[in-house]
Amino acid sequence: MPGIDACLLEAMNLPGARGAAIVDWTSGLALGTAGETPNGDHEATAAETAELARAAAEYTAFAPAAAAGHEGPPVEDLIVTTRTGYHLLSFVETTFDSSVFLHLWLDRDTGNLALARLRLGQLAERLVLG
Repeated sequence: MPGIDACLLEAMNLPGARGAAIVDWTSGLALGTAGETPNGDHEATAAETAELARAAAEYTAFAPAAAAGHEGPPVEDLIVTTRTGYHLLSFVETTFDSSVFLHLWLDRDTGNLALARLRLGQLAERLVLG
């Protein structure tokens, strides 16, 4: 079971990976980062992606009340497609009230979105926080 550093290293080994982070979507703080960011600032990117994650996890359009009885985040992952890349946000389930997600930025030309989504989900399941 990887910790934060090992998890980020594994994420950066995915084909086309440009940057990765583990972010707390409640505070918008990065718990760990690797690689580069689209705007050159890891903390700003963490805060911006946290806003997106929070919206998806809290708005009933994405997280209906039916999911309320389920432990962990109501959303599994998000994919944002840009002209040059992909942003994958994979929510981490923990034994405590989790508000953590993995963010992976992939190059559109060299990345494999399907593979990255599967591997990031596996990393989120195995990640050990604390």
